[in-house]
Amino acid sequence: MKKCPFCAEDIQYDAIKCKHCGEFLDELHPTKLCRRKIAMVLSKSLIIIALLSVGPLALPLIWWRPQTSRAWKIGLTIVILVLSWILFQTTMESIRTIKEYYKLIEGL
Repeated sequence: MKKCPFCAEDIQYDAIKCKHCGEFLDELHPTKLCRRKIAMVLSKSLIIIALLSVGPLALPLIWWRPQTSRAWKIGLTIVILVLSWILFQTTMESIRTIKEYYKLIEGL
């Protein structure tokens, strides 16, 4: 007999899964805690915060989330990429405008 590392109940020495808490004891199966951490990382609110923070670099979080349908993933990817391209073009145009403004000021 040995103690389960998750619930500290006595289990068979050769046990693969604890009969008390249901956790797998080998390293091939992810634990419930590990699955909860993955679920937390792939939560809607965290994905939205990541998208607002780093933009299209957060797209893998959408694609790794199993609860989202493929149609939504494709649609969100297209919308995020188009919006990112528009924001990039707007930023570049603003930089060009500022450069022209400074050239105009230097000429005075």
